[in-house]
Amino acid sequence: MPSPSRPRAAALTAAALLLATVLAGCSDDSQDQDQDLPAQKLSWEDCPAPSAAEGGGEPPSPLPGGQEWQCATMKAPLDWAKPKGDTIDLALIRAKASGPAGRRIGSLVFNFGGPGGSGVTTLPAFSEDYATLRTRYDLVSFDPRGVGRSAPVECLNDPQLDVYFQQDATPDDAAERTELLDNTKEFNAACEENSKKLLPHVRTTDAARDMELMRQVLGDTKLHYFGISYGTELGGVYAHLFPRRVGRAVFDGVVDPTQNVEQGSLGQAKGFQLALDNFAEDCTSKTEDCPIGDSAKDVQNRIAALLKSLDSKPLPGIAPRRLTQTAATNGIAQALYSKDFWEYLTEGLEQAYDGNGQILMALSDSMNGRSQNGEYSNIAAANISINCADDKPRYTVADVERKLPEFRAASALFGGFLAWGMVSCTDWAVPGAADHPDVSAPGSAPILVVGNTGDPATPYGGARKMVDALGKGVGVELTYKGQGHGAYDTENECVRDAVNGYLLDGKLPTAGTVCS
Repeated sequence: MPSPSRPRAAALTAAALLLATVLAGCSDDSQDQDQDLPAQKLSWEDCPAPSAAEGGGEPPSPLPGGQEWQCATMKAPLDWAKPKGDTIDLALIRAKASGPAGRRIGSLVFNFGGPGGSGVTTLPAFSEDYATLRTRYDLVSFDPRGVGRSAPVECLNDPQLDVYFQQDATPDDAAERTELLDNTKEFNAACEENSKKLLPHVRTTDAARDMELMRQVLGDTKLHYFGISYGTELGGVYAHLFPRRVGRAVFDGVVDPTQNVEQGSLGQAKGFQLALDNFAEDCTSKTEDCPIGDSAKDVQNRIAALLKSLDSKPLPGIAPRRLTQTAATNGIAQALYSKDFWEYLTEGLEQAYDGNGQILMALSDSMNGRSQNGEYSNIAAANISINCADDKPRYTVADVERKLPEFRAASALFGGFLAWGMVSCTDWAVPGAADHPDVSAPGSAPILVVGNTGDPATPYGGARKMVDALGKGVGVELTYKGQGHGAYDTENECVRDAVNGYLLDGKLPTAGTVCS
């Protein structure tokens, strides 16, 4: 998990590539106006290959019909309190609408979460999922400030990150606690040394103001928006700041905006445990034998035994690295983000029981943004930088030790990992903005809020909390009884019809609709 304290999302494409290799081998009226900035016109060109900070790789493949993806750079103020001061470059990508020009609604802006995920690389990877929406919208995404090709935050280098992600993230004694804190301080100090000028300006409120500028530059009168995971928090903050600029918007895989870091981390411990329970039950309830246990309880007991063993005896992983307890926990969590990855988790556990940690390590590498050639994207640096700039609480070892019993009761597997992740922002160079985001948006157009009952990273209860926080007449709740993080990308027809019906035709489902 890029930031153990708040792993709000994960991009699954990198995991698929790695596994293929392994298996083959306060709303202010003044804010709700056009921002007083010099006009700019975007210059759209063929997209380059992703930068190292975006994860590297090849340029996006052409769209069906041969149309190329287009990329552009938008200038935004480094400091929104000084809009005519220094600027930064923000990377954008788009696929122009495929339908008749007369049917085009405008741009549909995506944020896929993280925080820290590159929208420039993620949108092409999942574009087939949004082909229907493209009939009436230009599909647009971006690397938020501090992410990917948009003034990326820089912290540790690649060899240092290899060591950092091998550390014991669930210390058992004083020496291990000291080592964890020292590693955290080293990471945070590197962020300050390499990105000091940027760190105060990567808050979610800054990114929301960037989106308002983006709306203007794209030529849209309203911001039509699809936010997933952390993208729902970003969308909520935008709606709070610019309620009358909200067009048709969908929040999927919804962050609970009422929780502080501790509450959110505890909620995730419960969410990942629920997903693990469902995975184990699914495997052992099939007609054929489950290769990793005779019952759901047996599956979990064997996983617990594996992790206990790895604490002192790591397994061979992706050479020269070894699969540690932390890497295995991380890999298991990554696989629980999508039911499509449960088969990889089964195979990875089976492999680990035979003494080989490659698949679990590939899953962990995907979560951490590590490519096959050993280069890291900046997702970990961006994730921690944005979270620490947003989140006011700063936790001590004593705070964590006080809370450990509650976290372990929520999840024997993930509780300690998530509890200790709360020290990630200790000694951070920039104070956190608030205990939790303000998403109240009176006057906003309706926002469709989609919750998944089996979501591990953004537990289902967050959808109702988001609806309530947005305010009366704004949030419209839709429930999906399913598994995985988010609902639209599960291809459930009921969810797809509801979301497409709103975004394409302006038809909202009845509040409280349930899809299964």
